[in-house]
Amino acid sequence: MKTRLLLAAALLLITPLAWSQQHAYVPLENRLSAEQLQQVGLSAQQLQLLNRMLSATEAATPTPSPASVAPAPMQIGLEEGPVHSRVQGEVAGWEPGTVFVLENGQQWKVLKGQMRLRNRLQAPEIDVIPGIAGRWFLQVDEDLPKARVYRIL
Repeated sequence: MKTRLLLAAALLLITPLAWSQQHAYVPLENRLSAEQLQQVGLSAQQLQLLNRMLSATEAATPTPSPASVAPAPMQIGLEEGPVHSRVQGEVAGWEPGTVFVLENGQQWKVLKGQMRLRNRLQAPEIDVIPGIAGRWFLQVDEDLPKARVYRIL
């Protein structure tokens, strides 16, 4: 009985150490394929800087113990707030496949919805609004239908 208690206590002491060692920062070159790295288009200096910044961020973030990790929310997307930005360029409408490039660097692609605007809009302000179960909707104007979108970058 004492042996089992000692083993249980030892496991409780070792588990946080093992957990933190398993989650050490892994450089992007080891996470992505050569093709994926090429698609990202970072120079060697930019990649090195990004790795340095990400490893510093990870080191500054306390590693949660397995017992403290919160369960995933039941309705994905509701915990995230809307994105407010401006579209780069002109908007004449949208249909499935249309890509909206935002000033904040995000890119959203239309999955469902179609609209032709009477007047083209130059760099309009938009909102990308989260919906239920990870769905997102792009709103150009309150009076116009929303397009269902997903983020590609």
